[in-house]
Amino acid sequence: MSLHRTELGETGSRVVFCHGLFGQGRNWTQAAKALSEEHRVLLLDMPNHGRSPWTETFDYLELADLVAAELGDEPVALVGHSMGGKIAMCLALRHPRLVERLAVVDVAPVAYPSGREFVGYIETMQGLDLAALGSRSEAEDALREAVPNPVVRSFLLQNLRRSDDGWHWQLNLDLLADSMPELTGWPAEALGEETYDGPVLWVGGADSDYIADEHAEEMDRRFPRNRRVLVKGAGHWVHSEQPEVFLEVLRRFLA
Repeated sequence: MSLHRTELGETGSRVVFCHGLFGQGRNWTQAAKALSEEHRVLLLDMPNHGRSPWTETFDYLELADLVAAELGDEPVALVGHSMGGKIAMCLALRHPRLVERLAVVDVAPVAYPSGREFVGYIETMQGLDLAALGSRSEAEDALREAVPNPVVRSFLLQNLRRSDDGWHWQLNLDLLADSMPELTGWPAEALGEETYDGPVLWVGGADSDYIADEHAEEMDRRFPRNRRVLVKGAGHWVHSEQPEVFLEVLRRFLA
């Protein structure tokens, strides 16, 4: 399986980005362009997202191995947000020689209690009558009541594509809906006692609850060389809510 990729920059060390649920590699374009003057940047569409192939099951270890296969032999700086952060953490734990350093954005190596909000978004997308859809604006109108936040609505609609046979979602919606316990979970037992000893940066949103004090013990156990930064005025989407601050924090870490 080969994942869809976008590459920027011609010199410097390698930086690879892993996006979150419902996202695509291009979500990181702004940061990638800024970093491409000093780094070779790789944006990947995660499996079951964007233009990458679909898998039959959702398993963080399998997804980490698929991403690892895209990296080659040169160690990289790996950056992952939310679902992509869990993939990146699993990759670093399973293939530490491939990861020179790791930046995790607003997610911890733990299982979260619920994915009800995500399930609601998936059900809304599944309920859209694609056969009767005439335009993207019609799709936005159809989602407006269920997804009143225009930023979230636009984010979800980036996954809607039109081809010769009509409209379709690029996301593997059925698999994601059926795999919510695995998606919000964390494969602690399967990872055994693996740890990653390279430098790790956690960038959390001060207004987010994805990283809490009770997560610190597991963060320190799995990733002993970590430091944590909370960005004011940001929730879960740190890199889009405070892009300049996020970029500066990441630049310092990469340096």
